[in-house]
Amino acid sequence: MTALDEALEKYIADPEEQAQYYEQVLKTDFYIPIVEDGSDTPIEERESVTPLVLESEGKRYVLMFDTEDRVNSWSKKPIQYMVLAGFEMVKHTPAGLHWAVNIGSERAKEFVPDEINWLKGAALQTD
Repeated sequence: MTALDEALEKYIADPEEQAQYYEQVLKTDFYIPIVEDGSDTPIEERESVTPLVLESEGKRYVLMFDTEDRVNSWSKKPIQYMVLAGFEMVKHTPAGLHWAVNIGSERAKEFVPDEINWLKGAALQTD
């Protein structure tokens, strides 16, 4: 069980733990699948990468996993990904985009745009 899993379980059991869960989200490093562009350049050396965005029921989702095992388990094949901390991810998430965190696991969570905007405000206050 990861630190994010533990924080989510505490939040589910006690809504008073919400702030601690969001704090953990901001400091977690996420593995984010990216759009394959055929480049041989290592991810770290590229000027930019594009996160994979999936659509479901009219909503657009960026996928985020808190472990490399989870992203590989979800993809079921080798996939390219970038690693970005939650506090950085909120700064770069455009309006209207949802997050699908740890989909395919027992501790999956959807973040809606209002939640992400709130996190963005919290992240900016800690800068």
